[in-house]
Amino acid sequence: MVATSTPTEQRILLQNISWQLFENLLIELGEHNSHRLAYHKGNLEIMVPLPEHENCNRLIERLIVTLLEELQLEYNLFGSMTIKRSSMKAGKEPDSCYYIQNEALVRGKKTLDFNQDPPPDLALEIDISRSSLNQLELYADLGVKELWIYDGRTIHFYQLENGDYIECDRSPTFPILLASRVIEFLEQCQTLGVITALRQFREWLTSQ
Repeated sequence: MVATSTPTEQRILLQNISWQLFENLLIELGEHNSHRLAYHKGNLEIMVPLPEHENCNRLIERLIVTLLEELQLEYNLFGSMTIKRSSMKAGKEPDSCYYIQNEALVRGKKTLDFNQDPPPDLALEIDISRSSLNQLELYADLGVKELWIYDGRTIHFYQLENGDYIECDRSPTFPILLASRVIEFLEQCQTLGVITALRQFREWLTSQ
């Protein structure tokens, strides 16, 4: 067992864990627990998000939802639901995830089966303390088409192509958006307040 702790996240890595034990833990902990589980090929990481982690997660989600609504794109929010594929021995509870391009395929569904249903189109990962798991390999095995990773300094955009992630200079879903604009928004939230930052972000969108 390997344990790490930072002011943003607490992580425990367990090795040689079976898929069945991972499934049992998901059932035991339930859908509303505060832990985030990630499983990849026998390695299980349990992460407890602390205030800074959750604050960054919620603020970036506000930015994403604002983009979707201002651009009039249909979407569905699935938060940190468990995405899992037993065939790939991969499972993850992202910080946030969204259906956009495939929104119509999951509209109205209360439960999802990833043997039949598509994975989320976009996932957000706050990874300030650096996960012990390879996030890119894990999300690639889950088939998530676009991944954002915020590392505490900047945000990285990735697009899945032929089973591997390619880093992009802007979001594939929102080509208008550069990483620098996301960081500027987060800084404005801390100095100006969330409502003012969101208003200025909307004004910026309108001017583009």
